[in-house]
Amino acid sequence: MVERLINNKLTSTKKFEVLYPFESSFMNINGHDLHYIDKGEGKPVIMVHGNPTWSFYYRHLIQTLSPDFRTIVPDHIGCGLSDKPNAGVYNYTLESRIKDFDSLIHQLNINEKISLVLHDWGGMIGLAWAVDHIDRIDKIIITNTSGFFLPKEKQFPFLLWLIKTIRPFAVPAVLGLNVFAKGALYLGCKKTLPSKVKKGLVEPYNSWKNRIATLKFVQDIPISKKDQSYTIVDHVDQHLKRLDESSLMFLWGAKDFVFDLAFLNEFRRRFPRATTHVFHDAGHYLFEDKPEKTARLIETFLKK
Repeated sequence: MVERLINNKLTSTKKFEVLYPFESSFMNINGHDLHYIDKGEGKPVIMVHGNPTWSFYYRHLIQTLSPDFRTIVPDHIGCGLSDKPNAGVYNYTLESRIKDFDSLIHQLNINEKISLVLHDWGGMIGLAWAVDHIDRIDKIIITNTSGFFLPKEKQFPFLLWLIKTIRPFAVPAVLGLNVFAKGALYLGCKKTLPSKVKKGLVEPYNSWKNRIATLKFVQDIPISKKDQSYTIVDHVDQHLKRLDESSLMFLWGAKDFVFDLAFLNEFRRRFPRATTHVFHDAGHYLFEDKPEKTARLIETFLKK
């Protein structure tokens, strides 16, 4: 296991070796080291995490799929075992994430069609790439995320609004107390997570400096045309129809505290015949609540 102590100031990942027994790889993107897992051979499946998770979130799925597929799981810059530069040298925006994702694919020389597994902000990142590269897409598994603006019946969550707009609250709460990552451990799951899993999910965000991405992701959520990422989200919203409905599968934790069934219903309105599975006793961290069931469903779907 790789120890990323110098740049990321993390304790050794050996403490999670039983839960996360993967060989780490790194690639340089515009001067920053991006960490990723690349395990197995076969058709490529790229898993794109959101905020505040990292490749650790996909550990069960990597184990299930890697015997038959090439599973590639990056950590976004600022997340997981990737570099965590300050905002003066890295622009923590949706545009940067999409460019990083495109660089990953190019540097790995992936020429085959790609399947995607998307969660949270990873949904918008992956779908933004997909709608502009339709000919490169095989299948997409979409879980508790969005590819459009807030559904009409939804209001922007108050806590996210505080973090996005009230700096005197956001900086000490998110960077200082780590309330976003720690709060998600309890709000994100319907079952109680083992202590080692909780530790693994939040370990990369173990200092004020290392929590910058968890703050910037929220601040980048576009809620008006003045927001920097509004144009990209609008582009995805308008071009989701490019996706082949038969290539999509939706897996949804119904008890999600943000991406609830209103988001799934909007996806289903656009893709009424897509394969859909709803887990009424699962939350935002669906792959923590239902690791075995979701892995089997994804494996079966990809092998069709």
